[in-house]
Amino acid sequence: MKQFIDFIPLILFFIVYKLAPAEVQFAGRAFEPIYCATAMLIASSIVVYGALLIAQRKLDKSQWLTLGACLVFGSLTLAFHQEAVLKWKAPVVNWVFAVAFAGSHFIGDRPLIQRIMGHAVQLNDNLWAKLNVAWVLFFLICGFVQLYVAFTFQSIWVDFKVFGSLGMTLLFLIGQGVFLARHMHDEPTGEKPKD
Repeated sequence: MKQFIDFIPLILFFIVYKLAPAEVQFAGRAFEPIYCATAMLIASSIVVYGALLIAQRKLDKSQWLTLGACLVFGSLTLAFHQEAVLKWKAPVVNWVFAVAFAGSHFIGDRPLIQRIMGHAVQLNDNLWAKLNVAWVLFFLICGFVQLYVAFTFQSIWVDFKVFGSLGMTLLFLIGQGVFLARHMHDEPTGEKPKD
């Protein structure tokens, strides 16, 4: 559920981008839909993560990173009136996640995915390492795909940013579920079988 809450600002970004007229006048300046959508992305990120912070009294590190990247890249996009700056946000965030997951193999006592999911899933160290590497590859590939689409297919970039990102994430999570299901075993309950 938490992963889908993170998509709310992105979905609002998409809606504003698609519904905004060709040009919006504000404070004597004309803004194209991408800049209106970027302003919505910033505002909705502040609201969504602010509400989560109030409700949970904390944000995950990944949520802080996403919020920070949104504020930095979104603000620079609006300040310099350059949509190319915003196009770098998703790849950079994905690569930071990839580095964090990769670094956890060398820093700390457990891979990052085990720290995240270890309370819910029991796997041996070898399987945790494989799962962590899968997350590293996922974030690396997502970053490169998003960068490629953003600068090669300008006309579908916003569509891909929302639906392509969501689709890649869903496919990866389904694959992870299949992997985990193959390696999970029923825990003994301590009860004797009935005769």
